[in-house]
Amino acid sequence: MTAKRVNSLAELGGLRKALEAEQRARAEAERLAREEAARRDAAAREFERAVGAVTPLQRPPTAEHPRPPSDPQPRQREADERAALAQTLSDDFDPASLLESDADLGWHRQTLGPEVVRKLRGGHWVIQAELDLHGARTDEARELLGDFLRQSLRSGLRCVRVVHGKGLGSKDRQPVLKGKVKRWLVQRDEVIAFCQARAPDGGAGALIVLLRATR
Repeated sequence: MTAKRVNSLAELGGLRKALEAEQRARAEAERLAREEAARRDAAAREFERAVGAVTPLQRPPTAEHPRPPSDPQPRQREADERAALAQTLSDDFDPASLLESDADLGWHRQTLGPEVVRKLRGGHWVIQAELDLHGARTDEARELLGDFLRQSLRSGLRCVRVVHGKGLGSKDRQPVLKGKVKRWLVQRDEVIAFCQARAPDGGAGALIVLLRATR
């Protein structure tokens, strides 16, 4: 009986020590947790003192800007150019004052040699665009020609064809626009030479026009 009681007391003593050790460990863990929480709270308060109260940014209202109206300048400029063209291209202009003549088939500016017309008539430059003036009245043809030459130059074209017709459908069967077109052409800065087209390209009913280089 005495031995058993001793053993039981020893076991109880060991159990008590184990419980005490567990309690101490739990208390230590709780203490560390409290210290960590206190440290975090202190850090948060320190941050607030440093930066002040934080207010969420509000998104500024967006304003819809109306689309600006299209610039009327280009259209007005073209209208002005057409008006100036109608005023400056004279039907009575004498091309002999600006051009050298090669029979009645070709002309070139005095600053160029006659070989330019020969090359033009021989197909040295490829025809890149064409304007057909069949059926156009004089004023309409003048405006169409000016627009055509201006757009051709802007596009970098060098050689174009202008079809004025042979006058077969006119009252006296004479080419109404042929002489006028020549007079208009020599008054255009874009034009440096022109000649009557070869038969496959329209013959007496068309002119092959050489424009100045833009590049």
